[in-house]
Amino acid sequence: MIVEHALLPVRPGSAAAFEAAFAQAYPIVAGMPGFGGLSLSRCVERPDTYLLLVRWERLSDHTEGFRGSPEYQRWRALLHHFYEPFPVVEHFTPVIGDDVFPATGALPSGDK
Repeated sequence: MIVEHALLPVRPGSAAAFEAAFAQAYPIVAGMPGFGGLSLSRCVERPDTYLLLVRWERLSDHTEGFRGSPEYQRWRALLHHFYEPFPVVEHFTPVIGDDVFPATGALPSGDK
């Protein structure tokens, strides 16, 4: 699994419109092969900044599959005009967390 991470700097005063547009855009990404779920969170300290985390089965599901699809053009039209500046998108492989280990509060035996 890959986690896509992006801090989304939304133009001041556009939060409500951005959230409405994101609600429209969600089904686009959710229907893509390899999509494993997402979360969108609003920053407490900087309310015009959002944290987007998207789970993909493989990196190529995002970079080639989604970004190379006709559906991505609709996603761009709905969302990209809100960003100032344009966000940096990075990809991570989970090491520790609920997606890797059960939510027991402990690492597997033998790990410290």
